[in-house]
Amino acid sequence: MVRDAAGTRRRILDAAIAEFSAYGIAGARIDRVAEASGSNKAMIYKYFGSKSQLFDAVFDAIVVQTVDAVPIDGDDLPEYVVRLWDRHRAHPEPQRVGLWDELERSSEGMRAEAVVEAARIKVAAVGDAQRRGVVSAAIAPQELLDLLLALSRSGLAPPVSDEEADRYRDALRVAARKLIQPG
Repeated sequence: MVRDAAGTRRRILDAAIAEFSAYGIAGARIDRVAEASGSNKAMIYKYFGSKSQLFDAVFDAIVVQTVDAVPIDGDDLPEYVVRLWDRHRAHPEPQRVGLWDELERSSEGMRAEAVVEAARIKVAAVGDAQRRGVVSAAIAPQELLDLLLALSRSGLAPPVSDEEADRYRDALRVAARKLIQPG
């Protein structure tokens, strides 16, 4: 029988994303991750070491997935906000995992290398757009990015109709434009 280590690791991560998203760190169970991934607990511990290290791997994976799926465009930050909002609606797990990290680990995941690098790239894109006059420089790049990211996480709780989603996207664009408007 041929082993597919990369495939097994991916199945474990996918199952762990769902588990941590639903139950947080304290409530997550490695036996459920094993069952959902078609693996066993020993294999999970072999690949990831501990439940905490598995959560770290999940956190890194969702950051990379989101950055790859929704790259920042400093020249069109309102559309970046809308694309992120759409991504959050379609894939709520990263937001949930992030909230569990904040609640249970005082945002330890936000200090992970993948997160720090993603934030550095985004802040640099905002700063570059500010230097070129595309975006207002009235708010420092990091704080402006934080505000734009907060917009992208707003209005996600209740399921909304397509018509309501379209109206909300328009509202997000207007709000983001107002935030970044030069002069």
